[in-house]
Amino acid sequence: MTARVRPGGDGPAHTPTRTETAHGADAGHGTAHGNGPGRRETGTRHGNGPDDGNGTTLGAAPGHDAGPETGTGHGHDAGHGTARPSAAGLRTGTAPVTRPGRGGGRRGPGAGGGRGRLRRSAPHPLRAEWLRGFAPWAGAGLLLALVWPVAAKADQWQGSWGATTYTLSSAAAMISVPFALAAGGWQGGREHRRRTTELRASTARTPLVQLLAAALPLACWLAAAQLLVTAGTLAACAPYASAGGPAYTVFAGNALTIAACAVLGHAAGRAVPLRLTAPVLAIGGYVTVGALGTSRSDVRHLAFCMVQVLGDRDLAVWWYPLVSALWAAGLAAAAVLALTAFRRATALLPLGAALGAAALLVSTGDGLLRDNPLAHRQVCDTSTTPNVCVNGTYPGMLPEVTRALSGLAGRLHGVQNLPVRYEDLWRSPHRGEVQLPNLGPIGWSVVRGKVTDPRRYAWEAAHMLVRPDCGKAPAERITVTDEAVLRWLAPDPAYEKLRASFRASARQERNTKELAKFRAEDTAYARLTAMSDGERRSWLGRYFATADDCHPKPSEVPSL
Repeated sequence: MTARVRPGGDGPAHTPTRTETAHGADAGHGTAHGNGPGRRETGTRHGNGPDDGNGTTLGAAPGHDAGPETGTGHGHDAGHGTARPSAAGLRTGTAPVTRPGRGGGRRGPGAGGGRGRLRRSAPHPLRAEWLRGFAPWAGAGLLLALVWPVAAKADQWQGSWGATTYTLSSAAAMISVPFALAAGGWQGGREHRRRTTELRASTARTPLVQLLAAALPLACWLAAAQLLVTAGTLAACAPYASAGGPAYTVFAGNALTIAACAVLGHAAGRAVPLRLTAPVLAIGGYVTVGALGTSRSDVRHLAFCMVQVLGDRDLAVWWYPLVSALWAAGLAAAAVLALTAFRRATALLPLGAALGAAALLVSTGDGLLRDNPLAHRQVCDTSTTPNVCVNGTYPGMLPEVTRALSGLAGRLHGVQNLPVRYEDLWRSPHRGEVQLPNLGPIGWSVVRGKVTDPRRYAWEAAHMLVRPDCGKAPAERITVTDEAVLRWLAPDPAYEKLRASFRASARQERNTKELAKFRAEDTAYARLTAMSDGERRSWLGRYFATADDCHPKPSEVPSL
């Protein structure tokens, strides 16, 4: 028989003790003593019943419970032990707990101590939301949704901090914002789908605390996914970018905006707990951000995360992304307080802050961007003719560009009347300068710090030397001479194939005028090629004296 002993107070129940009496190899003799009213019996009471062993109940009057037990055993595996109650135990009615002693006997609490097991505290609700709820899966989903499109356009942003900033901002606006709104809306309708709304309302926490406990882990996971993609993208851009640096405030503002959108979506899902709320929020967010971001008015600056930075020419002012994040966070806070606050009027405070931030963004307009000081500088190589200068936003490209133009520079060595330099500034070239072929946007002529097609780039640079800004072609004889010079300065196999296809087409159409022009160009090119080096340099010097004139007289241009 086993009995649980509960003290007279509110303390925990003690572990029951059990004493058996039998005759055998492993049996001892046990005696249960009790001698007072109000004492609860522990152990085994021996008598003459169907379940009795061989023992005796001593000093137990009818109507009285037995007192604390004294057990003595003899046998192969039994030791000798006696558990006696203390005076305090007799006064309070608490029976001592006996534990196995050495040699198989039993020992009392005085021998082994009276420490009880410590119960584990219940986990905090936020721990379950952080680790086992919907939030970690949503963060992983956003991470995958961002990695693929950003990595697919790596050729267009690696090597340019401005292009990297624009790519990350566009991805945050068109992917992360709708995703965060939809995820928050789905999380907000969770209790309605599980039919636990009344259970949630019965808890001791306030509605505001309940909403934040469910919404903040999701917001943090989504913001962490955005920051993780940002960190990986910046790490991939750094080896190929030679000037400037990341716009950290832009990325911090984007992460805060994503978190605010998650909370805003959660409030919407709590207010309208339908399954269609999440997809409607996603579609609405995508359309709204897209419509605002492509607008030509100053309202475009209200689009979440859409920082209008194109290339390396402009930079966002440091407070622009933070005010944009305040615009989103104010709307989210206003929605949360309107839904859960005891005094709904407190929602007007964050709403006023959001409207103030929106007014500041719209009124500032183009003032949210400033000129990049590096874009007004050049880095030049003066060892070539003409000198080669590249923009200060990518000075690391100078050796690559010089190498691509080395063949052209070698053919122009010693020629007079050439421009002084190739310039690469955001303005029209001055007198004695010609425009360097565009190195941007990244992904066309330049990919990861390398010129994609050096021959094509040299061909474009040669065309910049010969009447580059003339809309109307000069006389036919001058055109034939220009074509021969360009073919000799920068031969391009791709252009020769295109020219051969045009000639074949003219031959099929029997266009005698075009065929005559092709023959004249071939003749002029053959004559230029047949000249000696000194004769060719002298002739080219006279030719380049008129190469910047859009309408020269035929007599002024030397013929071939």
